[in-house]
Amino acid sequence: MTLPAEATAVTPAAPKPRPTLRLLRNLLPYWRRLLPAALASAGSELAAAALMATAAWLITRAAEQPPLASVSLAIVAVRALALGRGALRYTDRLLGHDGVLRAVAGFRTRVYEALVPLAPAGTPAFRSGDLLARLVDDVDAAQNLLLRVLIPAAAACTVAAGATVVASALLPQAGAVLGLLLLVAGLLVPMLVLALSRRTSYAENAVRSELAALTLDLTQGAADLAACGARGRAHERTRRATARIAALERRAAWTTSLASTTVLLFQAAATVGVTWLALRAHAAGELSAVHLTVLAVLALVSFEALTPLPAAARHLADVRVSARRLADLLDTPPPVTEPLVPAPLATHEPLGVDITGLRVRHHPDGPAALDGLSLSLPPGHLTVLLGASGSGKSTLIAALMRFVPYESGSIRLGGRELRDYAGTDARRAITGMTQDAHVFHTTIRANLLLARPDATDADLHEAARRARLLDWIESLPDRWHTLLGQNGSAMSGGQRQRLLLARALLADPPVLVLDEPTEGLDPDTAAAVLSDILRATHGRTTLLITHNPAGLAADQILTLDNGRIQSIAPRPRPGWRRKQCPARS
Repeated sequence: MTLPAEATAVTPAAPKPRPTLRLLRNLLPYWRRLLPAALASAGSELAAAALMATAAWLITRAAEQPPLASVSLAIVAVRALALGRGALRYTDRLLGHDGVLRAVAGFRTRVYEALVPLAPAGTPAFRSGDLLARLVDDVDAAQNLLLRVLIPAAAACTVAAGATVVASALLPQAGAVLGLLLLVAGLLVPMLVLALSRRTSYAENAVRSELAALTLDLTQGAADLAACGARGRAHERTRRATARIAALERRAAWTTSLASTTVLLFQAAATVGVTWLALRAHAAGELSAVHLTVLAVLALVSFEALTPLPAAARHLADVRVSARRLADLLDTPPPVTEPLVPAPLATHEPLGVDITGLRVRHHPDGPAALDGLSLSLPPGHLTVLLGASGSGKSTLIAALMRFVPYESGSIRLGGRELRDYAGTDARRAITGMTQDAHVFHTTIRANLLLARPDATDADLHEAARRARLLDWIESLPDRWHTLLGQNGSAMSGGQRQRLLLARALLADPPVLVLDEPTEGLDPDTAAAVLSDILRATHGRTTLLITHNPAGLAADQILTLDNGRIQSIAPRPRPGWRRKQCPARS
């Protein structure tokens, strides 16, 4: 059926702002915390310039030996400015770092939230090390945009404007010269630095991403590199990347140093020019000696606020590259489209899954990973799925958890199409223990709480007991606060699998998926873990994927081959079909 023109018309998408402006827009919600920091920074620089100018006025006026009452206000002002400068500088650092860190933490959370729908099907476009660099280094670069670019620029503009106004009030031609040189040093020099640093920033960022990927390969694949005799080549590639970064950093340092020297030259030119004009005006009787001194000192100190600007331009070049890389990550479309109005999902009662004619492709022009697959997971039943590597088992799990889309067929959860549910709701209902489940380098308690952050101590103990892990935990010196090492390196294989099982049981999903829970274990440990799994999942809708079904008593055992169910071998357990999983509150 052909849709009407109104339905097929596509509204053109609004053009997206530049990546740096998008990054700034993401940080602007925290302006209430950043504005006081910017005001404190500008006040600190103004206090420093006013302190020097007032001190110059006081010294020159005191040389004329006036009555003490005529300089008492200046004496108080010098003291107040000296104390106020330090207080404002401390306030600037305190409020600035607090506001910036809060802004970056909020933005990092948004980046993580944007990454969740991409995993795992949408992340192969990024290398793991490069993805880590985007999540850490590029997000951290956002703080440079606020702390080392915008706040120093705002302070420099405030001081330059104030110095120009004061100089113009004392001697108009001196104010014009000072304002012109301040404009050139504060605007043109940073722009030149930005233009020269653009190519260097892109090259350095690319090499840093490459170095992050190489470092991750060295740390996580050290054993494989050593076994294949490739450790030397990997070290050489890392050394070359490090040397390249050092060379680029030296080039950037030379650019910033030359720019800072240029600002100093403008400072000297402004001081000489303003002093010469002031001397001429003084000789003509148009300017007092006191004001002459104030103008000379003001021209000298007004450039102090401009000295951070070359470094700020260099940071801005780096921020622009990071903002573009983050925009590429945020603009990556998720592989699965969320429904406009997600359907509510009732997880308090047993759920079943019915799959009919399911077809899934990982690439539009590639072969079908699942081709017309049909199976049923009745509520409260155990289904065992067998199949060789490449038969489509992992693709089936990804489709059930809404990580990959399916082009045809149907997956019905609780009698409703899976596409109608939000991805988070679907994964809350269908989840469990997958092959790529990760054990984080933190405590046992924190690893388990990933499944349910609001779980009580009683819930943790019950999940560990059902996975037969509680006795081991209580035998440890630090018990629940024991660190598990990178990916569970401090645990044995059986303990790691039981920890993942406890985490899956703690999540308490209506449909539990267990993907190769005994992978990599010796036969005795595998048999013990599998026995614990069958005991812990009794009465729950469960999909168990394994290579070895020996001794398993399940409601149905399916064989998957080339994306289709090839055979069914039921092995009912006594009383299994009659017992349903209890209702969940």
